[in-house]
Amino acid sequence: MKFLIQRVLNAQVDIAGETVGKIGKGYMILIGVGEDDTKEIADRLIRKMLALRIFADENGKTNLSIKDVGGELLLVSQFTLYANCNKGNRPTFNGAGNPALANELYEYIIAECKKEIPVVQTGKFGADMQVSLTNDGPFTIMLE
Repeated sequence: MKFLIQRVLNAQVDIAGETVGKIGKGYMILIGVGEDDTKEIADRLIRKMLALRIFADENGKTNLSIKDVGGELLLVSQFTLYANCNKGNRPTFNGAGNPALANELYEYIIAECKKEIPVVQTGKFGADMQVSLTNDGPFTIMLE
């Protein structure tokens, strides 16, 4: 499982010209599910993501978590995080989980995050989405 976390000032997901998810300050997270992933792996990444101290405190030091700053989450499924470009110029996605497993774990992650963070927005699994954001920093972290 992979969480590509971007600290943002704002972010949104549009589908066919309609905004389906929108947040202010917080994390926009691209979520990739691998073929061997489990709820236990998801729980570990969720705990780590919530505990990351990458927001500035009153002294400008990255010392605060998303909970500390009242941040919001935008969770977007993205199987292309499992792209393998080692051979040729066309990526393969053999390591990505099958869609049924990936959707189940994506929905599980959403539900678990909603238990901890008041504002959780999402994209739509399997949809053609347009994602826009203002990366704050920029600050981007990959959790695996």
